[in-house]
Amino acid sequence: MAEQRKVPPRSVGARGRAADPAAHVVSPWAAPTGRAQQREAKRNAVLTTAAQMFNERGFHATSLDDIAARLHVTKPTLYYYVKNKDEILLECVRKGLHMTLDGIEASRQAGGNALDQLRACMQVYAEIVVQPFGMCLIRVGDEEVPEPSRRELRRMKSEIDLAFRRLVAQGVEEGSIAPCDPKIMAFVIAGALSWIGRWYQSDGAYSAEEVIEQCLAALLGGVLTRPPAPKRAARKSGRTPS
Repeated sequence: MAEQRKVPPRSVGARGRAADPAAHVVSPWAAPTGRAQQREAKRNAVLTTAAQMFNERGFHATSLDDIAARLHVTKPTLYYYVKNKDEILLECVRKGLHMTLDGIEASRQAGGNALDQLRACMQVYAEIVVQPFGMCLIRVGDEEVPEPSRRELRRMKSEIDLAFRRLVAQGVEEGSIAPCDPKIMAFVIAGALSWIGRWYQSDGAYSAEEVIEQCLAALLGGVLTRPPAPKRAARKSGRTPS
């Protein structure tokens, strides 16, 4: 009779299942999803820091060495996340535009009449232009972006303009907005709100909320005082003369 081979017994878990010897081995490499998330987080840090520095110093006055120094990394490290400074600028401006378009669309989807939607869109736009990517969108001109991408950015900017025009036109039709040329009014609104991104300083006398509140009030209410509405004469009692 052939001799049977003895197989070493496998350890059995608390519920009677055989334990896997490799189950408790921790891999020194992160899971692919974890690595991708870490890379994206670091890339966003590069873009956010770059946007802040472009806003502070200007695009041409900011170098990759400056960005790397603020992040406490070496310049070669940056090349793992971006190709060059032009790509950084393009992504910063693109992020600002996407934030604006997404915010405007969400405001419109929230419902309400045209004036309610216009007010919400103005609020969103103003809030974005005081953030790093939105401010970069305003402070850095299209001419700084490489030509192939310049057309894309201008197309996206035109979508913002058209969104304001449509809401103004709807408000005029509804009677909630005074008669005006929607194109000119959209230019006035976007221009005034965009300029906040140029002159606003986070360490200034007013908070971003205070600045936005006052600017929206001026744009929506105007600057002229309005005379009180005349009182209607009280009706006299008695019969009217024949």
